[in-house]
Amino acid sequence: MKTIFEDIPLLKNEKKRRFEIEIEGKYAFINYGEFGNQIALVHTETDPELAGKGAASAVIEKTLQYLDNNQIKLLPFCPFVFAFIQRNPDWKRIVSKKFRGYDKL
Repeated sequence: MKTIFEDIPLLKNEKKRRFEIEIEGKYAFINYGEFGNQIALVHTETDPELAGKGAASAVIEKTLQYLDNNQIKLLPFCPFVFAFIQRNPDWKRIVSKKFRGYDKL
């Protein structure tokens, strides 16, 4: 994660059902669904002003850390999250072994 994002807090916005970080009034976020002790991450997005600056990767890394800290298993349906885990295979440890694409991580 780029150092500019390290001190920005992650918010679990339950009303909008997304994890988000805010940078100068702009957002990077991941939509989620909760299923017991599992969370499905389904879509990652950033406001256009944050595109290409590493904000999407930062919100993914912060979200994965949140899930890890809270012993919540991950269902990485979002292609960007899936690819992030492929590039950072240590995060596979939090992916539910029931996830259909688990063997491709």
